[in-house]
Amino acid sequence: MNIDLIDYGKKGDTDEKAMKMASFWLTEKDLVPKLFKVLAPRFENQSTGYTRMARIPNRENLDRAKMAVLEYKGNPFPPLYPVKKENELTLLNQLLKGYREERARVLAAEA
Repeated sequence: MNIDLIDYGKKGDTDEKAMKMASFWLTEKDLVPKLFKVLAPRFENQSTGYTRMARIPNRENLDRAKMAVLEYKGNPFPPLYPVKKENELTLLNQLLKGYREERARVLAAEA
C-alpha cells in the first residue's frame, strides 16, 4: 500500500508516525506545519491524485535529461495548463454553427 506524505498530513500533527515521516521527508523544517495546516485540509475530501505533472523541454546544455514540473492540484497560483474555455469564435465552432443553421433551414423547408 502506497501512502503519500499528504495522507500522513491528514492524520494530524498529533500522530507520532505522521510527525516522524514529515520530519524525515521535509528537509526544510518550516514546511512541516504547512503540511498539516495547509495541504492536509485542502485534500481532506480527496483520497488520491494530489498532484499534476507537466512536462517541460529537455535540458539542452548538459545531459538532455527529461524535465517536468509537479504542481499540487487546487493551489492558489495560476495552473500550469490554463483551463480551456469554450470560444464560439473559433473556426470549428463557426463552421458547426453554420451547419446547424443550414440543417435547421433544410428541415424547416421539408416540413
